[in-house]
Amino acid sequence: MNRIKEVLEEKGIKQTWLAEQLGKSYNMVNGYVQNRQQPRLETLYEIAKILKIDVKELLKSNRDN
Repeated sequence: MNRIKEVLEEKGIKQTWLAEQLGKSYNMVNGYVQNRQQPRLETLYEIAKILKIDVKELLKSNRDN
């Protein structure tokens, strides 16, 4: 599970903008945001770099369950 949706909302960033920055389709990014699919580790690091945050901020802790 990831926190991409929460981070985008906190920063006021649209999924379409993130998709453009990543060079991926809106549908692919929407899948990440809705947690229907998980990005590859390399993509997760790229998203963190684009959003200027630590990659750990994109992950949900297992302890939260």
